[in-house]
Amino acid sequence: MTKPTRTPIVLSPGAGRRYSMGPMEAVFKADGEETGAHYSISEWWLEPHTTGPGAHSHEADDVFYVIEGTMSFLVDETWVDAPQGSFVMVPGGTRHDFENRSDAQAGVLNLSIPGAFEPHMPMIVDWFRKHPPGRA
Repeated sequence: MTKPTRTPIVLSPGAGRRYSMGPMEAVFKADGEETGAHYSISEWWLEPHTTGPGAHSHEADDVFYVIEGTMSFLVDETWVDAPQGSFVMVPGGTRHDFENRSDAQAGVLNLSIPGAFEPHMPMIVDWFRKHPPGRA
């Protein structure tokens, strides 16, 4: 039997590394260093009527699971409302976005595959400091 090369992670509800972007917040549960650069896991929380990161694409697959409220997703050219319990998988290279168009807070669990997404967060937070999320 081989000894694991990574340390297990156990976090209580709400725990993780927080990145505030005004009415949007990311909470990283595990990233490249903890996962051997295989994936990144984070929660993204948006206050009511808050736009998300803006339409974009990247090489990594993005997997979303709605954990609270209803999140609206742009996948390619189509917007879809995804209530709690919905699953959305966006293959790398596909244009996508998310926003909260509802009257209540909404949150998603996000897996970015491959990982090592968190090192980009200081730049992303700085960008949102200069360009705050809008009203959805």
